[in-house]
Amino acid sequence: MPRTVRPGPAAPPRKRARSRTAKVAPERVAEIFRRLAAADPEPKGELEYINPFTLLVAVVLSAQATDAGVNKATRALFKAADTPKKMLALGEEGVQERIKTIGLYRNKAKNVIGLSRALLAEHGGEVPHQREALEALPGVGRKTANVVLNTAFGEPTLAVDTHVFRVAHRLGLASGKTPLEVEMGLLRVIPEAYLHHAHHWLILHGRYVCQARKPKCDACVVCDLCASPDKWFDCGPPQDAAQRKASQ
Repeated sequence: MPRTVRPGPAAPPRKRARSRTAKVAPERVAEIFRRLAAADPEPKGELEYINPFTLLVAVVLSAQATDAGVNKATRALFKAADTPKKMLALGEEGVQERIKTIGLYRNKAKNVIGLSRALLAEHGGEVPHQREALEALPGVGRKTANVVLNTAFGEPTLAVDTHVFRVAHRLGLASGKTPLEVEMGLLRVIPEAYLHHAHHWLILHGRYVCQARKPKCDACVVCDLCASPDKWFDCGPPQDAAQRKASQ
């Protein structure tokens, strides 16, 4: 007789990947940035600088370093050299001596001298306004170029650092495995009216509120709009979050 094969237990239904479409509804994104803007209408970066050149240098030095640590070093550096010509006169060793408290200071000093030389040779000593020209400078990548374009020249660019990357994912504003993917996602959904300051709002929110290990959800003005599994605080209805911020 042919053997009867009995069917085994049915496999559990596969969980469908949760779509992020609802999380990037235009009304929700606009409300997130409306609240961030209300809490800090004129956000500022924390790197100290004098002009576009010193901003460029400060951002190059900030890789794998804190803004506070960079500021401590650049106060003496910029007092001695705040133009490409003065920086070249200082020389690589002179730059090293003034930034040696910063990690990777030898390579960074080399890049500072290299970009100073390139600015003098190719741009008349001025920091260019074009992304391609900025990214061609020694030590300058897309993130650095975005910071300079936004902060020095008012361009609606977004520099995705670790804070922006984290906040974008937690709030469901953008997803992606790379900073570029997240940057492109953010540029697609952030309302134009908020693009100029979006970079600083997201960085400062990630640095001081939506922190990596212990997010301060109870102090977050967009807590009720956040669907992150890292959220630990019961925010209540939307109006409570705004009222809570106003009472602080």
